[in-house]
Amino acid sequence: MANKNKENLKINQQDYNKLQKKYELKRPVWQNCMRAFLVGGTICLIGQAIMYFYIYFFNFTEQTAGNPTTATLIFFALLLTGFGVYDRLGQMGGAGSAVPVTGFGNAVISAAIEHRTEGYVLGVGGNIFKLAGSVIVFGVFSAFVVALIKTIVLMVIGG
Repeated sequence: MANKNKENLKINQQDYNKLQKKYELKRPVWQNCMRAFLVGGTICLIGQAIMYFYIYFFNFTEQTAGNPTTATLIFFALLLTGFGVYDRLGQMGGAGSAVPVTGFGNAVISAAIEHRTEGYVLGVGGNIFKLAGSVIVFGVFSAFVVALIKTIVLMVIGG
């Protein structure tokens, strides 16, 4: 009797899979990839323009212009998220808006906006890094591992 139930279950699963494939929405993978590429590329182009702005008008070098450029991009993401523009950009561009540093800024600011009704300390302060905290932890850990590997390689080559 248990075998009959398993056979019926397998047949039902096969029928269900056929039915699911029949009604499954086809995703425009190439179109989504192109949108992500264009949105992410535009964000990076804007970042490059900001970097050249800092180099030209404030006499930064290419090495030192990165920090104010990153801060400026995060500030723009903050403004666009506050006005609801970045969410629409994220819906259109997908990973193209999430991968650059502006996506990190959007994640932090969105959490702050969402929890502001709970107060500044317990709401905003307690929840602002819930989503972005794991990004920070894994970023710091991976930087440590890469620096450790580089140090070991340099010691082996140099010594």
